[in-house]
Amino acid sequence: MSGNATEAAGAGSAGDGNEKTFFGHPRGLANLFGVEMWERFSFYGMLGILPLYLYFSAAEGGLEMDRGTALGIVGAYGGLVYLSTIIAAWIADRLLAPERTLFYSAVLIMIGHLGLAVLPGYLGVGVGLLCVALGSGGVKANATAVLGTLYSEGDERRDAGFTIFYMGVNLGAFVGTALTGFFQHTVGFHVGFGLAAAGMAIGLVQYSIGRSNLGAASRVVPNPLPASRRPLVALVFVAIVVVAVALVLTGVVTAENLGDVAVGIAGVAAVVLFVILLTSAKVDGVERRRVLSFIPMFVGSAAFFALFQQQFTVLEVYSDERLNRDLFGWEMPISWVNLINPAFILILAPMFATVWAKLADRQPSTPMKFALGTAVMGGAFLLFLPMAGGHGNTSPLLAVVGILAVFTMAEMFLSPIGLSLSTKLSPKAFPAQMVALNYLSVSLGTALSGSLAKYYSPEAEASYFGTVGAVAVVIGVLIALASPFIRKLMSGVR
Repeated sequence: MSGNATEAAGAGSAGDGNEKTFFGHPRGLANLFGVEMWERFSFYGMLGILPLYLYFSAAEGGLEMDRGTALGIVGAYGGLVYLSTIIAAWIADRLLAPERTLFYSAVLIMIGHLGLAVLPGYLGVGVGLLCVALGSGGVKANATAVLGTLYSEGDERRDAGFTIFYMGVNLGAFVGTALTGFFQHTVGFHVGFGLAAAGMAIGLVQYSIGRSNLGAASRVVPNPLPASRRPLVALVFVAIVVVAVALVLTGVVTAENLGDVAVGIAGVAAVVLFVILLTSAKVDGVERRRVLSFIPMFVGSAAFFALFQQQFTVLEVYSDERLNRDLFGWEMPISWVNLINPAFILILAPMFATVWAKLADRQPSTPMKFALGTAVMGGAFLLFLPMAGGHGNTSPLLAVVGILAVFTMAEMFLSPIGLSLSTKLSPKAFPAQMVALNYLSVSLGTALSGSLAKYYSPEAEASYFGTVGAVAVVIGVLIALASPFIRKLMSGVR
């Protein structure tokens, strides 16, 4: 069955003179671009105002949570989004196929945003974040897996196509953050959450119209689960839910330690998934070496996202307490600091896509791209040091814009390339689960971004930015030094 999926993917992506394309790429890219754009519109629009909703006072429309706890929850929530890609990828690989899993996940996201908008207080937070986290994990793992089926293994358009897809992510992030932030600032939090739900509804309509463009390969179950094993699997899922509820009710897992728990779960899940892929009888020797080659890239990606995702934890607090947000007499909404990165993505992504396409086989190897992305991200944090130690909202907006431009350059070296790499290195029997492994690195990094944020304060800026920045630079250098060995394990994949 997995062989049929691969053949279908290759046949559908080879292209001929009559192939309808989207900027020179398979037409299905346009549909995936659209649904990911609207999913990110709702996701980032909500995430931009979530930490403020949790720690703002009741008079400001918030829940008055301790700030450190609130930032830990935001990091844990972000980690759960990417952690849930494992479940969604397994469902896609064994039960429903990637395309159907993607559609149902998008429906769950819309339900979650409606919960945040309509349900009051902590009930809305619990129901809403759980549904959005599970749904977003399903969309992210399977949109990437479906996109991978549109290109044959040697298609040089692949990295450029994933970069165009990444533009959809950031277009949605930019518009969603701008609109939800504006309405939260001027009207209230629940209007902002409602706008996120409306955006996801639009995305569902758009996706439904163009589903036929995605081809048969995305509807193939690569490794079907035998009917005889389904009751056991259902029992395992029920047991996991029961244990999770029991840990919360008994106080083992609390709001205060949720971020650290998410880090531990993501780390253990990554080890388990690596072991599964490396020991499965359905993975041959070449595929096993390719999975091994992903381990140092996994570490680099986790380190990168531990810093990058602090846009939604530390940088939100920095925007609230340290950034001069005055724009010609008008105070910019706090969450609009999150507009800067997607704006730069929209500018830089076409440039990077063009460069990768022009360079073709002369472009830097994937390990070197990961090394550059991790080290440059660490360097971006070090750029905060000249402003460290100040008091009040005195940090210049232009300086933070410049730092976030460096964030974006680091991101372009690593994040879309990681998406592409996970499809190139994936064993034929586990395509979606290899994509999930990439997202597990994001999960671990995102959860760490919340745990690390607890150590940030305006008084400790120099030690905080200096330490985390230097660690990321060192990891990047180590990946660069190991690059020749990693490339050998990749067995011909660049």
